[in-house]
Amino acid sequence: MDVRQMIESITRELLQSMIQSPRQENKPKWLYIFCDSRAHESFDDQFIALQNNGVCHDILFLDGETSSWLGMHRIECGGAGKIITADEYAPLPLEVPKEYDGVILPEIDLDNAARVAAGLKGTIKAEIVFSALVLGKPVLIGEDVPGLKRSDRRCLKTLTLPPAYQKLFLRHIGAMKELGVEFYPQKSLAEAAIRKSRAKAQTQAQTGEQSGSGADAQTIVSAKLLTAEWVRAQADFPDQQLVVREGTIVSPLATDLLKEKGIVVHYVR
Repeated sequence: MDVRQMIESITRELLQSMIQSPRQENKPKWLYIFCDSRAHESFDDQFIALQNNGVCHDILFLDGETSSWLGMHRIECGGAGKIITADEYAPLPLEVPKEYDGVILPEIDLDNAARVAAGLKGTIKAEIVFSALVLGKPVLIGEDVPGLKRSDRRCLKTLTLPPAYQKLFLRHIGAMKELGVEFYPQKSLAEAAIRKSRAKAQTQAQTGEQSGSGADAQTIVSAKLLTAEWVRAQADFPDQQLVVREGTIVSPLATDLLKEKGIVVHYVR
């Protein structure tokens, strides 16, 4: 066996073991942000509803206002003119929403509501909401919340804000709604995410049908890994072009083979 072919074979096996199946990759995925590691316990039924409707979810636990945990990675907010790196493999808060169809905050407090309403950053919640809104992704927040952090409620032994702060909190909520944030009862957050995921899938299907109806329409390859064997198996390439999704890995042998055939690779979202 040629050395290059052997290297490609080994690389392909490693990548295939790391890459999720297309079915899993194509599923919508939402991010839940909780105040601490116990705040999610009452949302188990919502997680089951998401799973039963083909919607994936990840959970991000706050480890303070400026740090959090997403899986095994610790995420830190950026300071004034600097970036705090606690985990070299963790994304920045602003990067997190890129991987999700939407963000769900079952609870928001006065401080973070003020930051979001004013377009400020400085906390995990504020930065993720800012990024999601800029990217045009839905942000769902529980509307039946007191406006006090869980830690503040435990420390101050009170469950509600005083009237003056409550009015201020409601003004911030109104400002967030103008920015595009949507509010639902906590028990209905999963239902809202499911509806939005279905609507997005339907829109994408309709868009795909329309783009594929023209004579010049091109097929977009959604595979995560393209090998030389795959390239050889193709009968032809329309207009000598190959259109693939961003993030698709084209193996070195496949790249060389495409160049030999004069095929130009285009990446689309």
